[in-house]
Amino acid sequence: MNSTAKHTNALIHETSPYLLQHAHNPVNWYAWGTDGLQKARAENKLLLVSIGYSACHWCHVMERESFENEEIAALMNEFFVCIKVDREEHPDVDQVYMTAVHLMRGQGGWPLNCFAMPDGRPVFGGTYFPPAQWKQTIKTLHQSFKESPRKFEEYALQLLQGIAQSDIVEKQDDNPDFNLTNLHKIYEKMAMTFDHKEGGFGGAPKFPLPVGLDFLLAYGHVFGHQEALDFTFLTLDKIARGGIYDQIGGGFARYSVDNHWLVPHFEKMLYDNAQLISLYSKAYKITQNKLYRKTIAQSIDFITRELTSPEGAFYCALDADSENVEGKYYVWTAREIKALFDVDASMVMDVLQMTEHGNWENVNIAHCSEPVEDWAERYGLLVEAAEAKMQSWIEVLLAEREKRVRPGLDDKILTAWNALMISAFVDAWGTLGNDKYLAAAEKNAAFIRENMKTSKGGLFRTYKNKKAKIKAFLDDYALTISAYVSLYQATFNKKYLEQAISLLDYCQRNFNHESSPMFYYSEASAELVARKMEISDNVIPAANSVMAHNLLNLGNLTNNQEWVLQSYAMLNAVQPQLLNGRVYYSNWDLLLLRKLQPRSEVVVLGQKAPEFNKELQKHLLFNVLMAGNTTGDAYISLLENRYQPDKTLIYVCTNHSCRLPVDSVDMALELLRAKA
Repeated sequence: MNSTAKHTNALIHETSPYLLQHAHNPVNWYAWGTDGLQKARAENKLLLVSIGYSACHWCHVMERESFENEEIAALMNEFFVCIKVDREEHPDVDQVYMTAVHLMRGQGGWPLNCFAMPDGRPVFGGTYFPPAQWKQTIKTLHQSFKESPRKFEEYALQLLQGIAQSDIVEKQDDNPDFNLTNLHKIYEKMAMTFDHKEGGFGGAPKFPLPVGLDFLLAYGHVFGHQEALDFTFLTLDKIARGGIYDQIGGGFARYSVDNHWLVPHFEKMLYDNAQLISLYSKAYKITQNKLYRKTIAQSIDFITRELTSPEGAFYCALDADSENVEGKYYVWTAREIKALFDVDASMVMDVLQMTEHGNWENVNIAHCSEPVEDWAERYGLLVEAAEAKMQSWIEVLLAEREKRVRPGLDDKILTAWNALMISAFVDAWGTLGNDKYLAAAEKNAAFIRENMKTSKGGLFRTYKNKKAKIKAFLDDYALTISAYVSLYQATFNKKYLEQAISLLDYCQRNFNHESSPMFYYSEASAELVARKMEISDNVIPAANSVMAHNLLNLGNLTNNQEWVLQSYAMLNAVQPQLLNGRVYYSNWDLLLLRKLQPRSEVVVLGQKAPEFNKELQKHLLFNVLMAGNTTGDAYISLLENRYQPDKTLIYVCTNHSCRLPVDSVDMALELLRAKA
């Protein structure tokens, strides 16, 4: 890039890989903050707020076409104060300007380019603009602002009102009607979106949307609902055997561009992989499906190998592109396969469904849509021998692939996404019993505790180059609290419970809304023109839906009924949206399912408590909270007056009614299965 040698802007001082990619553009970019906003006010210029992220393909295209173009950059610099935002660092900014573009155009996406008044109130925006259209847009906007500033002011006021009101959820009636009839109707509406042939919700492009599958798995498990279970397992099978799953190195791409999960958008995001590892871990507890076990272990190997920092934290993403070609790192030609495998080449190509001329744009994406038992029989192999062959092929292909130019790595560390990965490691440990997984979760929790805490007891959002910065947002808190609760239930180490409670108290003080049971997404800020609420679930469950589960869990663990009541007030506030919310309110649907089902607390006390707990964790225990220790330390009321020296006892309590203690895991499981 010629601009690299000639230009340097203020982004050179940032740590975000996405912002640093733009540090040598001829555009005089500022990072989000007071400097750019003060300059816009002082010079009475419109702001251009341009938002993207490092793994965004069209963000890079627009950069090459327009932001590296000297002529276009000169116009941008003359007419506007230009601010570049990494949406993963500043989702609060992204929410405001994305809402504005949705209100203006009915849809949005990234790159997001929004023009705003000097104080930050949006007035015009869109997504990707081709160079000629971009050039004309910036000229027209500048001229119009010069000629009619009052019209811009009036529109900015009107639009800001819409933004501020768009997500605020008010408190509902104090006597909510939570009932099974509504829950079953919610499922039936969601089922209308099922693709019963290929799995997934609707047609291409196909996103896994693990939050939706998580609800369906629980719903099917609780009610023995075969359609829900069959659809969930079909989807998990198709994904694990498809091209969206990296058959060679493990891990999941962000989505599939086709209807068959074959052709991925090749970027790999930490948040997808974390949630899908958790989901496959839960599904394995029901099915004992070897495909799920392999998917969990292989994906964790990918995370450990490619997205783990030396400190035990987790990086954000791998780009889709390498050498400016999407997917180049991951695909294969028939010639390469023949050179690597010689006499086995035809079998490798058959099993991994590669062809002489390629299954996608003259190259091959490895996928394996048939179970190992089927192709083993076709080649006269025992299943164990076929699995060993597959593993040897993968090792060869992985070693060969690692010689290639790697995709770009977004090596910033985000608190929320790391918390999702903690929960994934805990879930995988519970399912497979590998203590290395629990150790990795605890190491990451220690990293957050030691590096991401603020002096006032809050959290930072992002970390890189040994520096944490940006005040954390509600998803950072919600998902970290959830991870700490998971770690407490896995280890019975009370420090995780204490840390979860401390962060929840912080949120109550700094994110509360005066008339809603919901939490704001961000703390109060002088730089943001509106504070938003995150209500609907998407590729990551909404921060408020996670907080509602946290309040229920911590309220029941600590006997704090105010937290339990707030959780149900939050659920009641979104009830009108649930029936037609389909997959985008799935985590709220899961909370409704929890509300309508018997709740249990299981307390394990005695020297064998860790051993008993590890055995219990192998089972899918819905709506069950675990507590215990080896010493009898009664730091919460659930543990009081229950410890007996020289015994390890399991207490099962359901809906505030406790059974006599038992001294075996099998007996405890029987009590849980019989709960009414």
